Amino acid sequence: MTTRVLESSVAVACAASAAQHERLCPRQVLGVRIGIAAGQALGLTLPRDDKRLLLFAETDGCVLDGVTAATGCTVGHRTLRIVDYGRVAVTAVDVETEHAVRIAPRAGVRELAISLAGDALPRYYAQVEGYQQIPAHDLLRIEPVALTFDLAALLGHRGTRVDCTRCGEEVLNGREVYVGGGAVCPGCQGGAYYRSCAG
Repeated sequence: MTTRVLESSVAVACAASAAQHERLCPRQVLGVRIGIAAGQALGLTLPRDDKRLLLFAETDGCVLDGVTAATGCTVGHRTLRIVDYGRVAVTAVDVETEHAVRIAPRAGVRELAISLAGDALPRYYAQVEGYQQIPAHDLLRIEPVALTFDLAALLGHRGTRVDCTRCGEEVLNGREVYVGGGAVCPGCQGGAYYRSCAG
């Protein structure tokens, strides 16, 4: 990707991300740059309107608005998942080839962005500007990774639906487990993240 095309892609995705907020923030820009780097590393055009690119984000918040603007991946399309480690990082997977890369900001990029602006801008705006200008190899750490789980099982079986024999709620995408011959949702199986307070 030429420098001019990259700058244009960054600008367009930043504008789309900023439209969801009062303004453009540094983490949105990082998200845009991470998303664009994911497409480049996997040789995929962006933004996607199919389900070939699957992202695992290690935090939530503004960075994901930037990632979504750049890639087209969303939670609603089941192409973006959050694995909350509290880190600004994304693992991008080409579901056809199962090639995966993990992308995170390099240590010290905040200070690098601020130093590029000198004293001309307050820190916040220096980061916004700097993150757009820093070359990807200086801004991001991109490493090939291997998934530690069965991707096909995670993607599930689209369109399958069964009712849990314990709570009666519908279970989608093959997430049910079978206990004593009946389909049970993961929550009833003992993996619930909540407990009922109803009398």
